[in-house]
Amino acid sequence: MSGELIKLSIKAFCDEQFSEEVADGEFRTLLNPEKYTYKYQIEQNEEQAPGTSGGAPRFNKIPPEGLELEFVFDRTGVITDYGTSGTADDKTFRDEGGGVIDDVEHFKKVVFDYNGDEHRPNYLIISWGTLLFKGTLSEMDLTFKLFKSDGTPLRAVANAKFKGFVEDNLRVAMENNSSPDLTHVREVKEGDTLPLMTYRIYGDSKYYAEVAKANNILNFRKLKVGQKIFFPPLEKSS
Repeated sequence: MSGELIKLSIKAFCDEQFSEEVADGEFRTLLNPEKYTYKYQIEQNEEQAPGTSGGAPRFNKIPPEGLELEFVFDRTGVITDYGTSGTADDKTFRDEGGGVIDDVEHFKKVVFDYNGDEHRPNYLIISWGTLLFKGTLSEMDLTFKLFKSDGTPLRAVANAKFKGFVEDNLRVAMENNSSPDLTHVREVKEGDTLPLMTYRIYGDSKYYAEVAKANNILNFRKLKVGQKIFFPPLEKSS
C-alpha cells in the first residue's frame, strides 16, 4: 500500500448516461467524512377501498436509495492537503482573504447549480473507497460556524442529501430481472441441463438450441458444473 490518503470526490455530468462531464465539475473534499448514511425505503399503498374497514398495506415500489453526507470547509489552517510532509504537496488550507466562500461556491457549482442546457441539477458520481453512488442532490443545509472580525466565514458545514439515480436500462433489469428480454448469465450446477436452464430463463425449453448456438456449445447434453452459460435476449415465438 502506498499510504496515500484517498479523498472523497464528486464528479458532475450533464447527461443521465454519465458520459459528458461538466467543465470544472469535480469536487474533492478537504476532510473526509466520519460517516455516510444510506437510506432505503419501501413505499406502500395504504388507500382503503370504499365500504371496507381496512386492509393490509400493498407494496407499491422501491424508490431510489438515498445518501447523506457531511462536508466540512475550513480556512483556519487546521486542515492540510495531507501531502507528504516537507514537500511541495504538503499544503495547508489557510485564509486567503475570502475565507471559505470560494470553496463553498465551487462545491455548490458541482452539486447544486442547475445545468444550463438541461435546466436541472447535475448528475453526480460520488466515490470514496467502496462507496460508489450515482444520483442528484435533493437537499442541502449550509451552516457557517466561525468568522473573522469582518464577518468573513472561516468554517462551514454542509449537510447534503442525495437521491439515487439508475440508468433506464439498469433500472429495467433491476425491476424485472426475470424478463426473457434481458441478458442473463448462469452457472451450471449439479443436475442442470441446457433445456432445464433455458426453461427457467425463458419459460420454455424449446430455445435451448439457440442458447447452445450463442455459447458455441456443440454437445448440449454434456455441460460442466461451474460452466457459465450466456442467455441472450430472444424474440419469443408462439
